Amino acid sequence: MNQNNNGTWVSWNENLTHNYKTLYKISSEKELQDIVRNSEKIRVFGNKQSSSDIASGAATLIDIKPYNQVLSYSDSEKTITVQSGIILGDLIEAIEAKGWCIPCLPDINTITIGGALATGTHGTSGKLLSEYIKNCSYILADGSIKEISAKDQLMDAFKVSLGVLGVLSTVTFQCESIYTLHIKEGPENDKEWLPKIKERLKKHDFLRILWLPHTNKGYVITGDKINPELKIKEELGSPFLRHRRKASKILYKYTHIFPWFTAIANKLLYKGFFSRTKEHKGSLYQATVTKSRGSTLELAEWTIGLEEFPKVFEELKTVINKWSNKSFIHIPMDIRFVYKDNSWLSYAYKKDTVTMGCVSRNAASADSYEAFKSIEKIFLKHGGKPHWAKRFKAKDSELSNVYEKWDEFKLLRKKLDPTNKFLNPYLTELFNEKTNN
Repeated sequence: MNQNNNGTWVSWNENLTHNYKTLYKISSEKELQDIVRNSEKIRVFGNKQSSSDIASGAATLIDIKPYNQVLSYSDSEKTITVQSGIILGDLIEAIEAKGWCIPCLPDINTITIGGALATGTHGTSGKLLSEYIKNCSYILADGSIKEISAKDQLMDAFKVSLGVLGVLSTVTFQCESIYTLHIKEGPENDKEWLPKIKERLKKHDFLRILWLPHTNKGYVITGDKINPELKIKEELGSPFLRHRRKASKILYKYTHIFPWFTAIANKLLYKGFFSRTKEHKGSLYQATVTKSRGSTLELAEWTIGLEEFPKVFEELKTVINKWSNKSFIHIPMDIRFVYKDNSWLSYAYKKDTVTMGCVSRNAASADSYEAFKSIEKIFLKHGGKPHWAKRFKAKDSELSNVYEKWDEFKLLRKKLDPTNKFLNPYLTELFNEKTNN
């Protein structure tokens, strides 16, 4: 175990900073137990890629990344057990080496499993990652270990916990046999792709839409399971396409000063990078996961019921197309789909859901990015829910209106952590709690 004292924690985007008294890098469950037991205020962080202020802000911090081993496999049950600091990319590579997969993956592979599960990270057209937990172990506030199985009634509370019920130690994932996807990509007018969402969700094994604000276009990505030996005519496009992020950085450089230029930049980016069709195949991981964002950015993401999405989308589009405001949104807005579950703080609690991301390529000026305010106002108006790891302003009063189990979760949190050990200032405000130390 390594220990650093009296330092400053800095987020990936360098726009969140917190002083700490002690920072630990741990590699064993025993170390994790001892630190949790003996700390008054503690938070755990991984690669610091959350846009919400959830990971730090406590006197004691744990860097969970060294706690990253694959502990065991069960070939008969297709399960893998890992420590919570393992990076998603490493987990998936270990699973694929066994000929397995987790059928719904987040878009970025550099996040830790513990952080991904705690914040309800989800895939593209399937379930939250936490829905594939078979069992797990948590370190509670008193340092004891709590084992939870999928059959445990509390599993639905712990699946998406924001790290306030305890510290995730180990997790066993239920996997499936690996499969190959035939991916097709291409642009469509908004009037074409919007009415086809339900039809495509039934028809395809994978669906993702990158909406291109200010262009009236969406970039539709579908995937169908195929025999891996089936030959297809691959079309990956010009090598020029790999420079999209560099072009975006240049075109959006001054849009915090001149927001209206975003509309022009988006049209140029559409012509250069989203106006052609592509076709390829690969495993879910190979074919659909970005692998790395390449540059810092800030994100907001909101979810709404599948039935309500078309209405919300049209309202959002009307608002951001008005030149009387500053809500000019960088492309793309990522539209994905999550099927209903029973996790208390899931965005898809008992309802099929559409998620819509909103990105600012200028992380340093994200606090004044008008689009974040506009998308939150519209989605909250219709009962939408924010992604826990992304930017949002809503707090207890708004969240209690959209999460049926919100008050029940708060009672459980208080029972398991009566001294508020796992709350930082951001979470204290989020839950409207009064700290007593």
